[in-house]
Amino acid sequence: MRRTHHERHRTENLGWLRAAVLGANDGIVSTASLIVGVAAAGADRSTLLLTGLAGLVAGAMSMATGEYVSVSSQADTERADLERERGELAAEPAAELAELTHIYEKRGLDHALALKVAEQLTARDALAAHARDELGITAAYEAQPIRAAFASAAAFAAGAALPLAVVAVAPTGRLPLTVGATSLLFLAALGVVAARFGGGPIGPAALRITFWGAVAMLVTAAVGRSFGVAV
Repeated sequence: MRRTHHERHRTENLGWLRAAVLGANDGIVSTASLIVGVAAAGADRSTLLLTGLAGLVAGAMSMATGEYVSVSSQADTERADLERERGELAAEPAAELAELTHIYEKRGLDHALALKVAEQLTARDALAAHARDELGITAAYEAQPIRAAFASAAAFAAGAALPLAVVAVAPTGRLPLTVGATSLLFLAALGVVAARFGGGPIGPAALRITFWGAVAMLVTAAVGRSFGVAV
């Protein structure tokens, strides 16, 4: 009896992981920066809560819309390429077979074996073979606009809720410092989680996401302090 060996690769997570990490990162950085900047201008807690909540809602909707539009454009391009490839397969099957053979030769197969592989894959599903090996379109990388939009919006809202929660409980006199420091911890934790899911090195992932978050908050705080009035 033939035993099957099942493997799960981390590339299967790339679509939703990218959207989720981007959304959560933007949620933490943009909301924390907004709160720190407005707090530096002298705003009170209620103003900061309202500002953060407005940023959360607007940011989540913006992320969902932007992700949906961009991934939809990718999906449109993929569909157009597949339709073009389908037409070429119908019009010039011999040329398409030669093209597929050449692809396998470039990957290291001799001509005879490359031709045999190309013929067998063409007989099974010519379009799928060309989509995967010529166009680079596979199920793992296939554009999924709604899934990406939902993941980005949900992740943004979850990320934005963290500094907003800190505003609700932090001491009034130290709001900017407390929000900034805790947000950097949240970003570092996000970098660790993303690295664990993606299989990458944890240190660099946490460092880069924390560094750029700190830059964003410092710049926004400087802008808020330059005005020096409540908004």
